[in-house]
Amino acid sequence: MEGSMLTLSLANWMELPGLKLKDWMRDKRRNVRNDRATPAEIASYYQHYVTQMSLEQNFACGTTVTSVTRQPGNQDGSPPCWRVKGLQRREGEELGEEVPFSLLAHNVVLATGTHDIPARLGVDGESLPFVCHSFWELEAAIARGELDQSSDPVLVVGAGLTAADAVLAAHHLNTPVYHAFRRSVTDPGLIFNQLPKLLYPEYHKVHQMMTQQQHQAELPPPDRAQNLHHRSTPSFLPPSSSSSSYPGYLSFPRHTVVAFRPDQKCILESDSGQRTVVQVSKVLVLIGAHPNLSFLADNGRLLGVKPKEPITCRRNPIEVDPFTNKVVAADGPGMYAMGPLVGENFVRFLKGGALAIASDLAKRRRKDEGRLDKDMTTDRLMDRWVDRQVSTQTEAEVC
Repeated sequence: MEGSMLTLSLANWMELPGLKLKDWMRDKRRNVRNDRATPAEIASYYQHYVTQMSLEQNFACGTTVTSVTRQPGNQDGSPPCWRVKGLQRREGEELGEEVPFSLLAHNVVLATGTHDIPARLGVDGESLPFVCHSFWELEAAIARGELDQSSDPVLVVGAGLTAADAVLAAHHLNTPVYHAFRRSVTDPGLIFNQLPKLLYPEYHKVHQMMTQQQHQAELPPPDRAQNLHHRSTPSFLPPSSSSSSYPGYLSFPRHTVVAFRPDQKCILESDSGQRTVVQVSKVLVLIGAHPNLSFLADNGRLLGVKPKEPITCRRNPIEVDPFTNKVVAADGPGMYAMGPLVGENFVRFLKGGALAIASDLAKRRRKDEGRLDKDMTTDRLMDRWVDRQVSTQTEAEVC
């Protein structure tokens, strides 16, 4: 992400045991600004943590899991377990041959996150080349020099934090921005209305932009949509007007996308039914994402709170035991889930889920060891009883 962007969580909320984040950043001659760090800094810290704690042997990089199924126990007495299959690239070969693998595990933790498959609007023209569904595509366009202050506006669809990041990134380049979203700017459910202003000034700025520079629709002729073009249409405050507080930005609250057209025009519709056509250079549909659970039966739907619906972090997370993070509807014991898959959407929550899982695994291990010790004690008592019987019988024979 943009180097100037900061994580939502405070930096010390995301540090791991044994390595203070601030100490690490001080060694790297970096400063934690406003008690928050950049995503790149946190990613680098986590990579360093793996090396510092000698955990490299616990990671299988370049691996794609293709199936996770329950394996029944064998006749030799081995207990049921999980069969994990997939593909792994040879070490040191980013684009090399993928080698299949298959392994057995007593326990499996689902921790894939939910950003694999971007959510789509499901409208006409959404597959056109100028319509994107990830922030990274905006970054790539910026890196290629495709966007500047002379570009047609970028249309950002969505009112979450990723959409806000896109608005900030485009606005930083002085690229005109249209911003369309379904909610009202005063809706309590809007994330910006839930964040402290002093701690998150950049998101408060976006909320100000959304509030202060809203599209004011004029009544078009009957059966016609209003057309907006930021260079030539005088019927509204153009996004490039210097008289506005935030030049180059215009929001469309309570609007939805009707369709995208090949001539790079987008049809928006307000909640009152009025349509507006905007000319754009690029569209960013940033309305969330879904996890890729294709390695599970029925894409993992059966594990959700609502088994008939796709797994999503907000509306239908995987149902787990709140104290152990065990998957309630798993085919057998030993399957856990954590992170966004269970509705915990921030990095700082991961430690709680991981601790719950580690605690349950430790309890199960102690229980198994106790059962083994009990069995061994019973075996010893039986051995002593047999020895005593043999000894008594031998003495009787001698007498």
